[in-house]
Order: sequence, then C-alpha cells, then structure tokens
Amino acid sequence: MRAVVQKSFGGPEVLETVDIARPEPLGGEVLIRVMASGVNPVDVAVRSGAYPLLGEPPFGVGWDISGVVEEAGPGARFKVGDEVFGMPFFPVPRQGTPSTSPHPRGRSLVSPPRSATWRPPLCRWPR
Repeated sequence: MRAVVQKSFGGPEVLETVDIARPEPLGGEVLIRVMASGVNPVDVAVRSGAYPLLGEPPFGVGWDISGVVEEAGPGARFKVGDEVFGMPFFPVPRQGTPSTSPHPRGRSLVSPPRSATWRPPLCRWPR
C-alpha cells in the first residue's frame, strides 16, 4: 500500500509517498480504501516539529479520512464494503492516514450522510 510519511521535521518538502506493507487490522480495527483525506493545522504543527505529538520522525501525519472498508478485524463494528469517515484515534504509532489503507478502530468512524460524495475536486458534506 502507499502512504505519506516524513523522515525529518520541516515544511511540505519533507513529505514522501512510499510503499509500505499492508497492515492486518487488529481486533476492532478496519482497513480502509481512502477516497478522500484532509490536512488540518495540527498536521502542519506536527510535521514542522512545533508540536512533537508523535515524537521524532519517521512517521505519517494526517488523521481525517473518508473511504470504504476493505477488511475488518475481529469485533469491528463495520463490515467490508461499508462507507465510513472520521478521525482515527490519534496519535497512532502505526501510521498517519494519507495512505491508501489506514486501519483505525471502528469507534472513531461513522457512516457518511447519503448526500456526501467523493467526486472531485473535494469531498463535500452538506451544509
């Protein structure tokens, strides 16, 4: 799977897209095919080192996601094919979410409203 990681603190130039091993979801976790992800001020602060929430790099940043469940661990509250969005528990030592398949615990996700869409240019939510 692909993920966005950083190996040092700094600006956007420290972010790299890399291939990593596909994780197996643990109990209560789901593996998600990401359709949309977001960047927030905390992501910038963590990436720059101004807010060392995750300690020293390397790590992935970003926690807001929307996608489809590809695999569910034992006891997960969502099943394969469910559409979900949310902010996986953070900090997560395994990786951030700007990847193709993050694996958050189901309690940090919800089903999106039926009117939501992943169509470009951005994921849109009703106002």
